[in-house]
Amino acid sequence: MASLNVGNLGEYLREQRRNAQLSLRQLADAAGVSNPYLSQIERGLRKPSAEVLQQVAKALRISAETLYVRAGILDAERDLNEVETRAVILADPTLDERQKQVLLQIYESFRKENGFGSGEERASDTDTPGAKGDADGDTGDSGTDDSKTDPRRTAG
Repeated sequence: MASLNVGNLGEYLREQRRNAQLSLRQLADAAGVSNPYLSQIERGLRKPSAEVLQQVAKALRISAETLYVRAGILDAERDLNEVETRAVILADPTLDERQKQVLLQIYESFRKENGFGSGEERASDTDTPGAKGDADGDTGDSGTDDSKTDPRRTAG
């Protein structure tokens, strides 16, 4: 009766729990959910909420986004590369939590700079006109006199 995504989620959770060398009871305690409920999730009998998935992800030290995709909450095709990148960063045992968060912030800022930030288009950024002016063939050292005489520069 369980959907494929929920079953897939349960198998994935069980695998992650075993990799973390945690018992079902230990993970349930760390995530703040009941042992029977977590067991039902692992067996594909229950579909957990995003909040529960976030708690479980935190307890396992894995990406909540990865669990959201596995549970069918996020579209797997939408940002699969982003989710995988975040998961790798969060799973790296050589980094402490502060370093992981800083890396994720840097990663997100680069995605936003390239127009892929958090599913939002950045076409309306105020930086775009300056960048476009440079792409028009300006060398960048033309000075302010060009802005007074070039009609492209006066439109804003």
